[in-house]
Amino acid sequence: MHPIISALKHHKTTVVLVALEIALTCAIVTNALFLIGDRLAAMRVATGVADNELVWARTTGLDLGQGTKMGADTDADLAALRGMPGVESVAMANSLPLSRNYMSVGAWRRPGDKKNEIDNVVEYVGTPGMLHTLGIKLSAGRDFRPQEYVPYTPGLFGGPDSKAPPPTVVIVTHTLAEALWPGQSPLGKTFWLDSDGKEPVQVVGVTDHLLNPSITKYQGADRNMILPSTKVVGGVYVLRVRPDMRGTVVRDLPGVLTRIDPMRMVQAKIYADTISDYYHGDRAMIWVLLVVTGCLLALTALGVVGLSSFWVQQRTRQIGIRRAIGATRRDILRYFQLENLLIVSIGIVLGSLSAVGLNLWLMKRYELAHMPLAWLASGAIVLWLLGQLAVLGPALRAAAVPPVVATRSV
Repeated sequence: MHPIISALKHHKTTVVLVALEIALTCAIVTNALFLIGDRLAAMRVATGVADNELVWARTTGLDLGQGTKMGADTDADLAALRGMPGVESVAMANSLPLSRNYMSVGAWRRPGDKKNEIDNVVEYVGTPGMLHTLGIKLSAGRDFRPQEYVPYTPGLFGGPDSKAPPPTVVIVTHTLAEALWPGQSPLGKTFWLDSDGKEPVQVVGVTDHLLNPSITKYQGADRNMILPSTKVVGGVYVLRVRPDMRGTVVRDLPGVLTRIDPMRMVQAKIYADTISDYYHGDRAMIWVLLVVTGCLLALTALGVVGLSSFWVQQRTRQIGIRRAIGATRRDILRYFQLENLLIVSIGIVLGSLSAVGLNLWLMKRYELAHMPLAWLASGAIVLWLLGQLAVLGPALRAAAVPPVVATRSV
């Protein structure tokens, strides 16, 4: 290492600039790889429903003037949809995981006690058969009983023009149960959906995982509950169909509903496409980061190649002298590889510190998760490999310099 360090001391400015370039690349690449890994992990999280077996449809009544709209008979719609080929079950729901449409409320362990409130709990409301249709599996407890379904509208007990009481039972996710009663079984426990404490709901079932319609810092990923309702105002029809029949059902579904009520518009979609649409921005971000990372690594590699080639050309006579006094080609190759490894390592140390600082800034500014230290090792390995590959060509040319070069300028 002594001759390597001695040689680098004569090119301090160049070494510093290259080390800073590698440090900048390390900081950006490490955080980019972390962002890509974080987004890919989020996209692989299960929704908690039967993704590949679901089709949904939303209907909109046409305005007939004078503030009235033609609406369809929900029971007739459900009966017609159940009769479609390939359809196994049908239900109505106010929303679906990753559909972006949701209603949230507070869950109160004690009415009026703000310290015992869980804010922004997502409400899933569905008609009989919702759990079976969506493929939601319970880890404890039971499904709703027929007599437990009441006309309930999220955000307004009983709906806009009804005095019907709210549901008395609820199914919660494990995440919500842990927030309300850490380490305890939630079955049989009660909580309130409003601060006035008019009517509590009792937990009758628990599901381990059910993604929210939208994943945010306020609602989290799966902090939600399911409530029973006889009719979901403004909801969607959800159909569980054979996977090979999804396209056919989506094609025929609007015609089935418009035959019952032609004065409306029908939107139908395969649920797997809804999931794909939700992650469209994440996929775009991943591709942008991959392109930026690739360009940055390519520029860094070109810088290393250019510097190494310049040094090989500048040191041709010294290389010839070393060959003349007994250095082998392997010795010359190892010399340039160690020299590059030293410069890259200095850059990686500086870059790792910068990567941590950049991650802390992103956490504060854009709510990014904390980067595990393992990602620093990933960035370091990428740059070490890149440095060794970039210097390999110039180092091989240096190793090919014959001993006779040492006598040409004498």
